[in-house]
Amino acid sequence: MTASNRPDHLDAPPLSPQLRAHFAPLLRGTLVERCGMELRTLDASGGTISMPVAGNLQPAGLLHGGATIALAETIASFCAILRAREVHGDGAQAVGTSVSALHHRSAKQGAVLGTCRALHLGRQVASYLVEVHDEQGTLLSTITVSTQLLAPR
Repeated sequence: MTASNRPDHLDAPPLSPQLRAHFAPLLRGTLVERCGMELRTLDASGGTISMPVAGNLQPAGLLHGGATIALAETIASFCAILRAREVHGDGAQAVGTSVSALHHRSAKQGAVLGTCRALHLGRQVASYLVEVHDEQGTLLSTITVSTQLLAPR
C-alpha cells in the first residue's frame, strides 16, 4: 500500500517501543500472534493494525471473514485498553461487548490494514469503527466494536 492511498489513522502515533515491549509478552501464543497481526499506530481514539492474507484464508481461497473480524476486534480492544487507563488508571482493562461486521469484498493475497477510529469515548463504554482495506486501498469490511472499560481490581 502506498503512502498516498494508505488509510492509516492520521492522529494515532506509531506504537512506541515502550508500548510494544509492554504488549509483546501478552500477545505470545494468542490469536493475534497466530494470525500475524501487527500493531502499527495506537492511542485511545484509534490506530492501525496489519495482517497478512496468507495463513488467514477460508477454504475458498479468500481472506476468512472471521480473521477480518478478529483483526478489527484486536485494534479496537487495544485502543479501548488505553482509554480505560485514561479514565480508570494503570491496570484498567477493556473487554469487547459487541461486534458487527459488514464484508464488502475479500482479498486473496498480500496484506490488509485495519484502521480504527473512536465513535464514542465514555467512562464505561468505548465504541469504535474499523475499516479494513487491501493493499490497493479497496474497502473490504466495515466493522463496529463496542467495549466495556473496567477499573483495576
